[in-house]
Amino acid sequence: MQNIEAFNSSDPDRHVSIKNQLNRRDFLKLAGMLPLGIAAPRLMKTFAPSMQRQAKNVLIVVFDAWSAHNVSLYGYPRNTTPNIDRLARRAIRYHNHYAGGSFTTPGTASLLTGVLPWTHRAFDLKGVVSKPFETRSLFSTFKNHYTIAYTHNSWAYTLLRQFRRDIDELIPRELLMIPSTNTFITRLFTEDNDTSAVGWERNINLKDDGIAYSLFFSRLLQEPQERKIEDLKPLFPRGLPTSTTDIGFTLAQARDYILERLTSIPRPFAGYFHFLPPHSPYNTSKDFFDTFRNDGFVSTQKPLDIFAERERNLETKRRLYDEFILYCDDEFGKLYDSLEQSGLLQDTWLVLTSDHGEMFERGIDGHASETLYQPVVRVPMMIFEPGREDGLDIYSRTSAIDVLPTLAHVTGEPIPAWSEGTILPPFSPERDAPSRDVYVVLATKNGKYDPFTIGSFIMVKDDFKLHYYFGYPQTPGDGLVKLYNIQSDPEELTDLVTVKRETATELLAELKTKLKQVDEPYL
Repeated sequence: MQNIEAFNSSDPDRHVSIKNQLNRRDFLKLAGMLPLGIAAPRLMKTFAPSMQRQAKNVLIVVFDAWSAHNVSLYGYPRNTTPNIDRLARRAIRYHNHYAGGSFTTPGTASLLTGVLPWTHRAFDLKGVVSKPFETRSLFSTFKNHYTIAYTHNSWAYTLLRQFRRDIDELIPRELLMIPSTNTFITRLFTEDNDTSAVGWERNINLKDDGIAYSLFFSRLLQEPQERKIEDLKPLFPRGLPTSTTDIGFTLAQARDYILERLTSIPRPFAGYFHFLPPHSPYNTSKDFFDTFRNDGFVSTQKPLDIFAERERNLETKRRLYDEFILYCDDEFGKLYDSLEQSGLLQDTWLVLTSDHGEMFERGIDGHASETLYQPVVRVPMMIFEPGREDGLDIYSRTSAIDVLPTLAHVTGEPIPAWSEGTILPPFSPERDAPSRDVYVVLATKNGKYDPFTIGSFIMVKDDFKLHYYFGYPQTPGDGLVKLYNIQSDPEELTDLVTVKRETATELLAELKTKLKQVDEPYL
């Protein structure tokens, strides 16, 4: 066969070189780049008859900053997820599922690599995984699948770019956003688009008072930018959903594009789609605007945490967040129904989850805090198994690092040797799965390759959850330890550290032993 150089339009830094013989991954890349109705069937018949076997697809859908604490499926008083509640009747529902970290970088990296932040080392702000894990991910695991990924989140996109050698189609982040005046800047500075976009925004974008550093260019560029969103403004009374480097986006736009791609690309595929909502700002659509205003809901009142900066209007922010979840719920319902109508769900393992949660209590809103209470670390998790009609509730403790080995197991792929997770019930070959500990790591102020001298850690064991904070000005000396029985006290209202001193001492010793173990390579 004549040599072929095939350009991958989703990533200008790469190309596919095909010489003499097509392996499976090269075939899938080429088929994904050509019109499927013409090229792919011919290639399938000519070059890869063995590829027509009925391998299952894998599809992971992530809603960013989505807390299980605010989901009606898990007992939240507000009906925030009516569509998901309906669909979950046929899903496997995990009630005690934990993120790997409390913000995008560690949470996403743990989900995609199957290891905790103290192993992949992506625990700093806008961080990246250590060099070995650039080739150890969901995408390298499913080497016999056509891999495709997208995210609105710039920090998650940084991680996806790290994994891009194993991603056949990395959809450019800006493609599913309304282009702003700084879009071309982020394309020019792909390795540092956060900093470049901020600099551009300071010079060009008009502030609320009508002032920008560059008065000429800011007003020249403002008018065409406003025209782009004029038709969408009435649909979003609080403003369009947005991140920091765009003027807005809609989940409908992403949903339609992704549906088109999933029905066009070669199969089996492994897809990862990470949407920014319900992450702040909480700009829901007009259909859910003020849905929960004056509904009489009152959250459990909790004391100020030592990391709280000040009292905030948490009840209002909680309501806006809950209304934004309704928007996500509506769009997921439409995505699911379209996937079902297309027939894809007959052969697709669909996972719905989040990278971390959000909280509105103890004087803290959002997730930019050193605390690791349940709302910020316990996230939704559902698996829709092909052909399953009856739902199943799983109450055992599970972790984001379990998703990768589980999907490998159920699709017949080898489980990566590096994975720290376990196969999720009910798929574990062991009928009585052994009790396991769950950890969450927050260490944004610690050196990436240094032993831990400052950080926040939790360990969940049996009915107990141990908090351990050390190295902060608020936690002098040996640090701060808290202990809760989350089985009987899920709101974490009663600290048992003095009442159950023996249990707290035992669990702390176990956690410190684990920290000493993970520190060893960096001493």
